[in-house]
Amino acid sequence: MRWEGNRESDNVEDRRGDGGGGGGGFSLGGGSLGIGGVIVALVVSYVFGINPATVLGLMNGSAPVQQQAPVRQTPATDETTRFVRTVLADTEDVWGELFRQQGETYVKPKLVLFSGSTGTACGTGQSATGPFYCPPDQHVYLDTDFFKLMQQRFHVSGEFAEAYVIAHEVGHHVQNLMGLSDKVHNAQQRMSEAQGNALSVKLELQADCFAGVWAFHANRSRQILEQGDIETALAAATAIGDDALQRQAQGHVVPDSFTHGTSAQRVRWFKRGIDNGEVAQCDTFSVRQL
Repeated sequence: MRWEGNRESDNVEDRRGDGGGGGGGFSLGGGSLGIGGVIVALVVSYVFGINPATVLGLMNGSAPVQQQAPVRQTPATDETTRFVRTVLADTEDVWGELFRQQGETYVKPKLVLFSGSTGTACGTGQSATGPFYCPPDQHVYLDTDFFKLMQQRFHVSGEFAEAYVIAHEVGHHVQNLMGLSDKVHNAQQRMSEAQGNALSVKLELQADCFAGVWAFHANRSRQILEQGDIETALAAATAIGDDALQRQAQGHVVPDSFTHGTSAQRVRWFKRGIDNGEVAQCDTFSVRQL
């Protein structure tokens, strides 16, 4: 992915090293935990919506591997931070223009880098739950160690795959600005759990499509894509489908518990966005089949 030299966003807050996660590894419910345990907690908590601390409290296994707390670096010397700032800036430029074309103003989100855990308007954010967006404070939260987990657990690497993750969370911010998030969450209050999960899937797949829309316009304006980039993003979408994660966690799938969509669905909607770049094509709530 070509990103070096492009504009970097000022809307990144670096909380790494602030002590939120405790020293010497991930502090999630008693003692330090090795990265293998965190990966398992990531999968299980992602699939079932369980607090990672609860998952870790029930886990048995090998002795944890002690890890050192991350060393905080300034954005000027931290390549990962510069990459995140550049991708965020690119999403700002794309969505700012798309909103302007509709006579609207795009409100830029804040992206918070953290390690271990951090306070949010949605409660305590944990590294083991993966990147997430919090609508009340309009912040995206990211522990960049998640990119290492992608490589080690899911064998997915590449900067564009990482950019897809960021763009997906920004897609949730776009949904929030459009009022879609509130509509879904209000509707879920009147539904069964299975019906609510089905709505969550539509919301997540639309965010995948919005990530594709960003990539379409960013590439058309700044030629960010290199050979193999799209394949890495599709590999990431495939790896984090609900069916793939459930097979890893429990050996079988429970469709009624899906909250993000299958691997095939996530690939399909990301491709839909990147193939045409049209926001209107991302209406997951109107189609008969996802």
